Amino acid sequence: MSSRRRSMDSQAVAAGVTGRNGRTSGLTGDLDETIRNIRTELGESPDLKVRRLQIGGARSFQAAAIHISGLADPSAVNEFVIGSLLAEPQKLPEDTANPAMVQAVLLDGILELGDAEVTEGWNDLLLAVLSGDTAVLIEGCMSAVLCDTKGGEKRSVEEPSSQMVVRGPKDGFVESVATNISLIRRRIKSPKLRLEYTRIGTETQTHIAMLYMKEIAGEDLVEEVRSRLNKISMDEVLESGFIEELIQDKTFTPFPTIYNSERPDVAAGNLLEGRVVIIIDGTPFALIMPAVFTQFFQSAEDYSQRFDIAILMRIVRYVSFIVLLLGPSVYIALTTYHYEMIPTTLLINLLSQRETVPFPAFVEALLMEGAFEILREAGVRMPRVIGQTVSVVGALILGSAVVEAGIITPIMVIVVALTGIASFAIPAYNMAIAGRIIRFGFLLLGGMFGFYGITLGLIVLVAHMNSLRSFGIPYLSPFVPLSVKGQKDTLLRLPLWLMKPGKSPEQLRKEMPAYKRVTTGHEAALAPLIRNNDAAGRQEDREDGRDEEK
Repeated sequence: MSSRRRSMDSQAVAAGVTGRNGRTSGLTGDLDETIRNIRTELGESPDLKVRRLQIGGARSFQAAAIHISGLADPSAVNEFVIGSLLAEPQKLPEDTANPAMVQAVLLDGILELGDAEVTEGWNDLLLAVLSGDTAVLIEGCMSAVLCDTKGGEKRSVEEPSSQMVVRGPKDGFVESVATNISLIRRRIKSPKLRLEYTRIGTETQTHIAMLYMKEIAGEDLVEEVRSRLNKISMDEVLESGFIEELIQDKTFTPFPTIYNSERPDVAAGNLLEGRVVIIIDGTPFALIMPAVFTQFFQSAEDYSQRFDIAILMRIVRYVSFIVLLLGPSVYIALTTYHYEMIPTTLLINLLSQRETVPFPAFVEALLMEGAFEILREAGVRMPRVIGQTVSVVGALILGSAVVEAGIITPIMVIVVALTGIASFAIPAYNMAIAGRIIRFGFLLLGGMFGFYGITLGLIVLVAHMNSLRSFGIPYLSPFVPLSVKGQKDTLLRLPLWLMKPGKSPEQLRKEMPAYKRVTTGHEAALAPLIRNNDAAGRQEDREDGRDEEK
């Protein structure tokens, strides 16, 4: 995807590139003028470092190494670029007569770098320098040698902060594309893993990587993702949310149709399932597509724990999402329109609590939900040391104060608190936000029409979800359209040997020698102590007996 950009840059250079001062600038062959053009193009930036030097043997040539401090690795620049050029045993041969030959010798035998290339494009030169590379210019040469010396400060690999697990890998993506790709390759050592690079953003020139598994991911899906990325035309791409909003199928929906994750194991697992992963430079969140509704309720820990534990946790998440959507609205509908559905003892208790409350249940719910959202947002935006304390203490003080003041009933505080806790049980943060938004719609319907309004809202919600697509895949699949095979890892997480077609536990387990064959996984741990009455076992026993006699 980047070859077309380089050809366009070369055409632009051939036609002439106009600088800010209105005159033509670029690689002119005059070293002083080229350096002056670079300084002018970058606004005389003080972090632009130019190291002039003489290279060559009997006939020396003037050269310059140009890089930006803070973006390039100082040790790589000093040792492998400048050090290689000035090393006495590696000077140019005496018969080198022109700058082009000097440049060829630099690439072939002098520069001690793993990645170096020649460019004639002015835009390519500027982009490489601004990306952390070092440009080597030679007097009289119309091209430059770009040396890969990217470095600078970057965050080390740490545990993801938004998708934590009790059991499982503890490494997470960082803001470096190269580091994130290496984390995925460490897990998938297959030649089928394909990687494509592109740059998006006329000003930011953000580095973007697209990964997929050949022969596993559909060709139509890969081509569709590639096409949507190439159609993006904007000035800046600062985070993965910029790309997500521009390539998603439907904009006006609260539900996320593209999955994001900062866990390399999640990205690797989705690649092996045939999905496409997009990694954006400058953000630890990778985009995974296509995405379906059930995917947002799956956690990486589901595949690290036993299947029965994973099933329980998934049931808890789906129940929590239902409570998040319908908890306050059901309470409002019951206490406002459907008293007959409440047990008599509880009804009398509720009515006694409401005698001193001046607001209806609908207003109570709006006030408490709004206060809870304010506390949640304040806890997120405040420093981590005091953010959680403010949320907990604020909720306790506010809840007790409004009850004592007779503004809110105690049962409403319980309902709102339970709803807020349920939102934290959903693994995907953007799906939890979608539930919080839709919750207010059901509050309005429940307050106006009771259970009839809630039922109407559910019908509209399911119809809307059924209309969503993620790169052509129905959002509610494998439920709509129904796929029996797809139910193995949706609401439930079946054992691995059931999710693998045609595989049994014995086939998935590593085969043991004939004399150690066992029937259960528990006995596998005791296999050295078990002997069957087969020929191999008897032969080994006889050999052991001879050794003991000797």
